[in-house]
Amino acid sequence: MDVRDGTMEALGLDPAFWRGCRVFVTGHTGFKGAWLSFWLRELGAVVCGYSLAPETSPNLFSLLRLSESMDSRLGDVRQADLLADAIAEFEPLVIVHLAAQALVRRGYADPLHTFATNAMGTAGVLQAARSCASVRSIVVITSDKCYANETAVGSPFNEDDPLGGYDPYSASKACAEIITAAYRRSYFSQSTVVVASARAGNVIGGGDWSQDRLIPDVVRSVHAGLSVELRNPDAIRPWQHVFESLWGYLLLAQRGAAGDRSVAGAWNFGPDHGQSCSVSEVVELFGRALETTTGWYPVALRDALHEAPALLLDASKAQRALGWKPRLSTLQAVSLTAAWYRRFFKGDDVGELCREQLSAYVA
Repeated sequence: MDVRDGTMEALGLDPAFWRGCRVFVTGHTGFKGAWLSFWLRELGAVVCGYSLAPETSPNLFSLLRLSESMDSRLGDVRQADLLADAIAEFEPLVIVHLAAQALVRRGYADPLHTFATNAMGTAGVLQAARSCASVRSIVVITSDKCYANETAVGSPFNEDDPLGGYDPYSASKACAEIITAAYRRSYFSQSTVVVASARAGNVIGGGDWSQDRLIPDVVRSVHAGLSVELRNPDAIRPWQHVFESLWGYLLLAQRGAAGDRSVAGAWNFGPDHGQSCSVSEVVELFGRALETTTGWYPVALRDALHEAPALLLDASKAQRALGWKPRLSTLQAVSLTAAWYRRFFKGDDVGELCREQLSAYVA
């Protein structure tokens, strides 16, 4: 089944709008960026990506050979002039800003790079958009970790809760939210441009090879015959499949481009509260779904780096106002992810594998 057929309408997405739509994606070589670019190309959108080169080998961007079907430009979002030139030359209708330093522990190791990329990089995208007359919709992707989550009470955060961030990565994402809100109020409130921000949960899915992320770490450990080392096996996180968050981003982008100012602001995208699981529970589910006989078990690492023991999101605003709601349970998300890796290691064609999983999700 082709994802461009009428089933897209069941998700609130208009195939006619996306066909030929010019979309500028920062961070297109990353895990979520590659999946988003693939989905957009399946919809018939004209896509330009701006990002650093892929960090890992393998990586989903290269496996999907996306450079052959989109305008792929290598650059750093901290290079404001280069970024602005790329946006001006491409003349997009929609901008989706995903480029980021996305790891908590790397943020501890290199806070200046993290703040420069996540805060000033976001400012650079918004500043460039001000000078590009074609832009109508901007979606800035931040993080569920942007909230002031220091008391570990475990209550779901909604979009009106205080921003903060204990560690440099989390604080940099709160900065990105504050910068986005400032630009929205100062420059875009009376314009034809609608600016939204999106805070997704802990995203999993096939094709993620990032360092220091749970599912890729498990895959590497299992295939090396090693034990999986977990820093915080009891930590609760809002796990969701990458398709769930990308669907939310596409809804915001489409509504914004249509001039719907009700989507201007911040949005949570996360699983239903009963679906949040601990790190160790997800690892155990994934191990069973991966159908591996390699022995492994959680090992807690003792270090001094703070990570919140619990993080939950309240996505009722998106369910109420956008018609977005989780389509996959945590078990389904984990199973779909494990199926991707099983088939990848069997040698299945990655493009067909991704197309098949996306089509099944859309249906």
